[in-house]
Order: sequence, then structure tokens, then C-alpha cells
Amino acid sequence: MKEIILKNKKNGMRVLFTCILVELLAIAGIVCAAIIDESTNLPEFVWVSLLVLSLIVAFIAWIPLCGLRILKPQEALVLTLFGKYVGTIKGEGFYAVNPFCSSVNPAAKTKLSQSGDVTRPNAGLNVSEDGNISFEVVDKKISLKIMTLNNARQKINDCLGNPVEIGIAVMWRVVDTAKAVFNVDNYKEYLSLQCDTALRNVVRIYPYDVAPNIDTTGDGQADDGSLRGSSEVVAQRIRDEIQSRVNEAGLEIIEARITHLAYAPEIASVMLQRQQASAIIDARKMIVDGAVGMVEMALQRLSENNTITLDEERKAAMVSNLLVVLCGNRDAQPVVNSGSLY
Repeated sequence: MKEIILKNKKNGMRVLFTCILVELLAIAGIVCAAIIDESTNLPEFVWVSLLVLSLIVAFIAWIPLCGLRILKPQEALVLTLFGKYVGTIKGEGFYAVNPFCSSVNPAAKTKLSQSGDVTRPNAGLNVSEDGNISFEVVDKKISLKIMTLNNARQKINDCLGNPVEIGIAVMWRVVDTAKAVFNVDNYKEYLSLQCDTALRNVVRIYPYDVAPNIDTTGDGQADDGSLRGSSEVVAQRIRDEIQSRVNEAGLEIIEARITHLAYAPEIASVMLQRQQASAIIDARKMIVDGAVGMVEMALQRLSENNTITLDEERKAAMVSNLLVVLCGNRDAQPVVNSGSLY
């Protein structure tokens, strides 16, 4: 389905004034026919013909008014004539189209968790369960503005099988109204479903945090990609995945962002302990590396300046004492030897 843009249709004001003028002339014709009937001696067929013609014009002249359409900026209207797609009008203005054309928007009543889906009355005569009857007017216009879809959080297993909760926000807009209306049943629901599917496909490739021997790029080499550390790359892959799925629906995905990322509640506490243990190990490793370097520097300085000469046994004792002091969790409590060195 190819989009057809209807141009040179911004003549709504002219059609409106023309219809009003014709209606006034028809009313004047009816009045004249009545005057002729009462005050002149003209043949009967003259005023009867004028009356009938005026009545016919009065009943027909209002029909073009049904084809008047008003559009605000960044709005579009898809028109069909007896089931056949005739074109789309875009942009702000006062339009006059075929009065027998009907507008089509299958997603007019669909309300998702996104911007642009404000509470609007939906068309039709509605009867509630308690018997109340209400008449509501539908808005078949298609918004061409950028909207943000915020789907519900999903629980997905990462590449290591750990369940994580993740949510995304997708910024999108309609670029081809004909595809959006006729290629899919409901383009809003279609987009929401494709966002969920694309999110699952991408998240299953990555671990939550950096893990060894994991290939997230597909090049056969292990890398450091993760959901937590490579959020920009993951968001771009999600955006590309969604775009490839909604091209046929005439939609453009501008951006996709991760709005929520966490372990699932059933493993969150265990994973927190794991992260804490990993942090403690890394900190201990850094402390030990620093302590060994300081001990090596102390021994080297003592040997260079000939400050004191120690045998191997005393060096080992000194190294042990320094490591205990430097690597301990508490302040050292030194023991002073006031006697002989040995």
C-alpha cells in the first residue's frame, strides 16, 4: 500500500460560504414562490416549479458540508470512498473533501501507556451495564507527532539464565499513514507487541553483569558486553530490532532507552551478596598488591642504605609483620622488645 497525499484541498472556507449562500438563495426562492402564488396572476406551474426547485436545492446544498475537515499541525486523515483508499490529507488547515468519504483509523480507541493517548471520548452510542446510555464522538485523526511508548516491565532470562526485570521507553512516530492503517490491524497494539518481542530477543544475548567467555556481538570472540555496563549498545540494538519489525507498519523508531533494570526479586538478595563478595575480593587483592609493593620497597631501601643487615629468617619475620600491619582490618598493636635483638 502506497501513501497518496491529497493536495489542493484547503478550500473548506470557500465551500462553507458557497453552501450558506446557496441555502439562503433556496430560502429566498421558497419565499418568492409563496409571494407569487398570493399576489400575482401568473400560471400555477411557475410558482410551483420555483417552489419545488428551491426545496430540492435547500435539501441538497448542505451535503458538501459533510466533507469539511479541520486538521491541526502534525495531524493526518486517511480517507476511503466506498471501501477504496483515495488518499491522505496532512498538515493544518480547513479542508473540503468528497462528502461521501469516510476517515479510517483502527487504532483510534486504543489506549496504551504512552504519551499522546490522552483520555478522549470514543465514538458511538454506548450502553453501560446499569442501563445508562451515552453518545460519544470518535476522533479518527492520526497523530504524526513523536510519542513515547512505556511498556510494562518484563521478566526475562539473560544469557546465563538469571531472571532480570527490564523496562524500556520507545520514542516513535507514524511516517506512512497508508501502511499504518491498511498493512496491520492496529498499529499501536502491533508496535507494543513488537517492542516486547524485540526486547526479549536482545536481552537473551547479554548477561546482567560482565561474565567470562560470553560473546554478545556474534563475532566468535568473548567480550565485556553486559546489560548493566553496555546500556547504550543494548538500547541501540533494541531500537534496530524494533525498527526492522515495524517497517511494514509505516512506523519510525526514533530512540529506545532502558528505564528499569534489576534482578528478579527471587534472586536479588543472592546476587547482591555475590556482588558484595566480588567487591570484597577485589578490594583485598588491591590491598595485598599494595602491601607487597611497600614491603619490597622497604627491604630495597634498607639494603641500599646499609641501615641494617638482616638474615633471611629476620627478613621473613619482617615481611610477615609488615603484611599483618598493612593488610589487617584493625589498627596494629605493636609489641616493643626492650631486650636483645635475638
